[in-house]
Amino acid sequence: MPSKITVPELRARKSTAGRGDKLAMVTAYDATFARMFDGAGVDAMLVGDSLGMVIQGGTSTLPVTLDEMIYHCRAVARVTQRAHVIGDMPFMSYQGSIEQALLNAGRLLKEGGAESVKLEGGEEIAPTIRAMVRMGIPVMAHVGLMPQRVHAMGGFKVQGRSEGGADSILEDAVAVCEAGAYAVVIEGVPAPLAERITAALDVPTIGIGAGVGCDGQILVSYDMLGLVDTMRPRFVKRYEEFFRRGVEATRSFVDEVRNGVFPGPEHSFGMPVESRNAVADALAPRHAANPAYGPTH
Repeated sequence: MPSKITVPELRARKSTAGRGDKLAMVTAYDATFARMFDGAGVDAMLVGDSLGMVIQGGTSTLPVTLDEMIYHCRAVARVTQRAHVIGDMPFMSYQGSIEQALLNAGRLLKEGGAESVKLEGGEEIAPTIRAMVRMGIPVMAHVGLMPQRVHAMGGFKVQGRSEGGADSILEDAVAVCEAGAYAVVIEGVPAPLAERITAALDVPTIGIGAGVGCDGQILVSYDMLGLVDTMRPRFVKRYEEFFRRGVEATRSFVDEVRNGVFPGPEHSFGMPVESRNAVADALAPRHAANPAYGPTH
């Protein structure tokens, strides 16, 4: 069995990211995809609250509950042998108080099997991160575009385009790093700003819609694999078109069923001639009594 990637190993990749050793991460929500991504060699899987949109069909991540996150974390963690598993803390599971945050993060580790947690926020969330780290809960931070603040930000819009906005995001990144976060996700910011933040931090930065200058990259797996047909963010490269291929495959199944092509003999089970004859003999009186059964041979 391959050895598990740990928080210290992820943090140490900061020093090698510039030499062809960048971190590759994807989101995962169930056991099947987790096995696939783990086998492909990703460094970490985020069980993201993005499941509220790609799994549950919502328009934001806000309705996702802690119990739902624990359920999906457990499915991913149960089969993952190598990649590090990160549990996303959903909206209002950590903002109320530090005590609430500690208890809920503990549930993600204890019940969900996550090996670290991720939460959104900057300077205002630094005391919470500090408390978690002090209690032995590893934290990945998240700055820039924060989906849990979609209403405050006026939608899923690029952040940090102004000088003041860029400085604020940089200050947030420094604050969460100093609080003890072992890595920082940078989402939806101009590439030059992400490079500036990456240079300022001594922990890895993980970009999503933040250009190539980060120490690693993460994509929502459903976007990456073309499993979502309703959203096409500019920053996503679609490595497959599984939604379209799935529609085509299902259409073939429907056609074959309707035309009596499937199941064919190779998909059906036979029985010995003696048994078949015995069944036919047993059914004969019933057929004789009710012509609706039709012929037995």
